[in-house]
Amino acid sequence: MSELAGTRPEGAATTSLPRTPDHLYVLKDADSFVVADTYGDIAGSGDGFFRDDTRLLSRLHLLLEGERPTLLSSAVSRDNVFFTAHLTNRPLPPLGGESLPQGVMHIQRRRLLWDGLLRECITVTNHGRAAARLQLGMAYAADFSDTFEVRGERRSRRGEFLAPHVEDSEVELGYRGLDGLERRTRLAFSIQPTSIDSERCGFELIVGGRESIALYMDIGPDASVPSRAKFRAAAAAARRSMRVRQRGGARVRTPARQFQAWLDRSAADLALLTTMLPTGSYPYAGIPWFSTPFGRDAIVTALQTLWLTPALARGVLAYLASHQAQETSAFRDAEPGKIMHELRKGEMTATGELPFGRYYGGVDTTPLFVVLGAAYARRTADRAFIAGLWPALVAATGWIQRNAERHGGLLCYARAQASGLANQGWKDSHDSIFHEDGRTPDGPIALVEVQGYAVAALQGMARLARWLGDAPAASGYAQAAAVWAERVEARFWQEDMQFYALALDGAGAPCRVVASNAGHLLYTGLPGEARGRAVARQLLASGLRSGWGVRTLSSNAARFNPMSYHNGSVWPHDVALCAAGMARYGERDGAARLTSEMFDCASQVGMRLPELFCGFERVRGEAPVSYPVACLPQAWAAGSVFMLLQGCLGVEIDAIEGRIVVEQPVLPEDIETLVLRELHLPQGTVDLTLQRRGATVQVVVARGAGAERLQVDLLL
Repeated sequence: MSELAGTRPEGAATTSLPRTPDHLYVLKDADSFVVADTYGDIAGSGDGFFRDDTRLLSRLHLLLEGERPTLLSSAVSRDNVFFTAHLTNRPLPPLGGESLPQGVMHIQRRRLLWDGLLRECITVTNHGRAAARLQLGMAYAADFSDTFEVRGERRSRRGEFLAPHVEDSEVELGYRGLDGLERRTRLAFSIQPTSIDSERCGFELIVGGRESIALYMDIGPDASVPSRAKFRAAAAAARRSMRVRQRGGARVRTPARQFQAWLDRSAADLALLTTMLPTGSYPYAGIPWFSTPFGRDAIVTALQTLWLTPALARGVLAYLASHQAQETSAFRDAEPGKIMHELRKGEMTATGELPFGRYYGGVDTTPLFVVLGAAYARRTADRAFIAGLWPALVAATGWIQRNAERHGGLLCYARAQASGLANQGWKDSHDSIFHEDGRTPDGPIALVEVQGYAVAALQGMARLARWLGDAPAASGYAQAAAVWAERVEARFWQEDMQFYALALDGAGAPCRVVASNAGHLLYTGLPGEARGRAVARQLLASGLRSGWGVRTLSSNAARFNPMSYHNGSVWPHDVALCAAGMARYGERDGAARLTSEMFDCASQVGMRLPELFCGFERVRGEAPVSYPVACLPQAWAAGSVFMLLQGCLGVEIDAIEGRIVVEQPVLPEDIETLVLRELHLPQGTVDLTLQRRGATVQVVVARGAGAERLQVDLLL
């Protein structure tokens, strides 16, 4: 994520105080999402109903007799389709009688998001014997703020609000932006209000004893008068869509109920965030700030889930190839061959106030795209798709090599304009890269993990070229990778630290900082055995390890702050990459310990890992400390459990060779049995059952029909 495109900059002004993410509830469908509180209300700070990077609804309050009802409970369904809040009344006057006591009226708000509309059914049930009259009210507003405004970006001017249009059962609010587009929000009700204007409406309801009344409400640009039939049809369609997004790929099952709940929640969150685009399925990065295509996030999420669900990687590769840069643009940090960092549709990017409409300021996204392409080919042997993708892969690799030629043989970044991102790796806050004494380095900057991605990209291209029958190209890529790897070892390794420098500055001086970036280097497999094991030991040492996983930065570093975005916090996806990297160097026990720590964290936050949390030391009996504006859910946080498991289990799949390898598997603590069902390769399908037997793990292989040619190697 980013300082502008990822989080609120340090000291940025905000229009209202942020609300705690783990007390907010989200729904998403395609390019629309809604964030509301436990009552189902929208207060207009970081929450709202958004579509295409515009907040279409900034206020929505349900009132009973002019006051907020009493909250009983609220939750989102396990499949992430429905939000339901249960509320009850404060004392109410019945018809011609004494005061009706609290807790007689039950109000259920049942909400879903489908086809661009926020749809809600409000059911009022009278559990008393006497009929009761009550005033049900709805207060609403639409500020049509750009997502960046909601996050705190200042604007010198805005467009104009259009005159509201009020009818018997509908209200339409509108705004004409500086980009010339008119954006509208319509609220439509199934019952005609007794009063209605541009800010609120009221319903005078008489509810008989033991009776119920249902009010339906649709909100969105194309809302029309709702009904029970429309709500039920939308609910059925939304559930079908969610089931489709969760189908396909292998399944992971364990009798350990809590761990299974983590797996199920993570899979459901990935399904929620996945949007079906013309190019295939694509995981949007996170809610609320990143519900849009991001390059790096989607690639990492696809790598996390590739061994189980390769279809997601296919969709990511196809989409990013279709948006590959073809021209040079300093404003957008674009150069031919680069892969997109992020895409936005809001007013501020449309007018050029910010460059993120289609922005390419990520130095690691392009090599990671190539890494994913090679990994997808190995996992699926999908030759036809890779052949079609080959020009994009060649163009991406060409950009990597041209960039390195300009920077002494290393892949570097320096933003082309001040409006872009100052730092362009995954830790892209303005203060995340620094020297040992805290000084900010001059650019161009060469990040250590990015060099690993570049080498892995070249190695992947060598394998792909060989597979596609281009031996000369394969030899050239392989030789370039070997030379690059030697250069990294010579220039980044710090012998006295037994660790790699975080980065090299523009003068080639190392930033001698202990950070989690080196764990990503292990993931690429670049270091030799001895250095890889030395890094793995430090990743598990006290400076980086908090007890809730690996910190982004050692607690001994000059800029360490456990409450910062990138300088000491804990990111689940970062922990997963570090664990997967450690596992490559035989440190599976360490990977299992980190998996258990992430599971403990998930257990404290409803099994939904946030984008990040604070990096304070773990204290017995206390939960991890929340980061105040973290996205929840976040795709690569949800996907982290699957990468962690792969690292523990030592499962590698090579569909080109028709081979599955399970090498020295380790089960996380308290997991005695784990089953991988329907691991599919072109050569057939197998189930793997892993079971703890004392200090070892046994593996039982069950082949599906026709899987005789599939080779399964158990290196126990």
